[in-house]
Amino acid sequence: MSNLSLPGMSGSRADLEALWMPFTANRQFKSDPRMLVSAEGMYYTSDDGRQVLDSCAGLWCVNAGHGRRQITEAVSQQIVELDYAPPFQMGHPKAFEFANRLIKHTPGDLNHVFFTNSGSESAETALKIALAYHRLRGDSGRQKMIGRERGYHGVNFGGISVGGIANNRKSFGSLVSGVDHLPHTLNINLNAFTKGLPEHGVELADALESIITLHDASNIAAVIVEPMAGSGGVIMPPQGYLKRLREITEKHGILLIFDEVITGFGRIGEAFASTHWGVTPDMITAAKGLTNGAVPMGAVFISEKIHQTFMQGPENAIELFHGYTYSGHPVAAAAGLATLDIYEQENLFQKAIQMEDLFAEALHTLKDLPGVIDIRNSGLVAAIEFAPDDNAPGARGYRIFREAYDKGVLVRGTGDILAMSPPLIIEPKHVDQLVSTLEHAIKTKS
Repeated sequence: MSNLSLPGMSGSRADLEALWMPFTANRQFKSDPRMLVSAEGMYYTSDDGRQVLDSCAGLWCVNAGHGRRQITEAVSQQIVELDYAPPFQMGHPKAFEFANRLIKHTPGDLNHVFFTNSGSESAETALKIALAYHRLRGDSGRQKMIGRERGYHGVNFGGISVGGIANNRKSFGSLVSGVDHLPHTLNINLNAFTKGLPEHGVELADALESIITLHDASNIAAVIVEPMAGSGGVIMPPQGYLKRLREITEKHGILLIFDEVITGFGRIGEAFASTHWGVTPDMITAAKGLTNGAVPMGAVFISEKIHQTFMQGPENAIELFHGYTYSGHPVAAAAGLATLDIYEQENLFQKAIQMEDLFAEALHTLKDLPGVIDIRNSGLVAAIEFAPDDNAPGARGYRIFREAYDKGVLVRGTGDILAMSPPLIIEPKHVDQLVSTLEHAIKTKS
């Protein structure tokens, strides 16, 4: 029995050496100001004792802020009570409790949960469910997947195949076959310095019709996109774009998967961007904010029609030949339940909406600084894009990223784009610190 029924990186070589721990594990530890040794609330403490404002929520995941005792206590208690239970043919109450709590926040009829251990596994799981779903319906010709340029869906083979970030793909051969890609939606010429969703670009969704004409709908299983492309540069969907994708996929019997690993759990506003922007897909992938980053965990939220398609066999049959040793892990489920308590008790799913205007106005004061070619934002996520140095793409962005860090603010550097996704507990004083530090860094290093 499966657990289906449970209710990008870029930078200089020096930067990568600091991040790729598998290749540095046998090196002698040396003090490095980029080593983070503790965290509380909105701040990290670095190895050299400095307080560093976390404007990234770790890596898009610590939405409730660092060091939440509620989560720590729940994890500690759970390890004592039940450290592990197998997810195949068995179960444990915490996973079902967490699933039932989560689906109160999902849109439409996405009321079933398949637990994974990461966003990468969530993407892989959703793609496999899409293929199996069509096969069970006698429509086994539907095997092609459609992703999007500059999209990011983790680092497993399925995820990088439907993903559209070149550096994540180029080293790994031909990847999974039968994949095509929509064009990305970033258009700085028409939409630069937009606050919220850009006005121009809804017609880019119609490229899906062209792809369908090329491959025929009878061969296409699913379309997977991030509602907001996070790792590809914080690229917002144009107004009406997501609804148009939904219309086209429904028209042709193609499943629509929203990757909400980044946008889930309050980043845009409300629990999911799907809800906030009024579009319900057939599946949602999630991770990161699911447990506030405290314990690795992911999830796929699945519609009723998909779930019921798998539940037609005898009781002793395996519904889906897929799963992970640690799916729905008791300790991860406990961390998730405590995280959800915090989100609900502190009304954090609405915080991005409440802070959006202040956050946007402050960041857009940087628009006339040297090298800045775009600032884009929605909810509590934003990006500043810089014109690249001649013959050195990414160098300007890295200099500014490093200067900001040296002055006590951590942003996410990816090429010549700096991304910000602060914990949802952010206050105006933190916004002031972020913007003033970025202003200094841009002026001195641009």
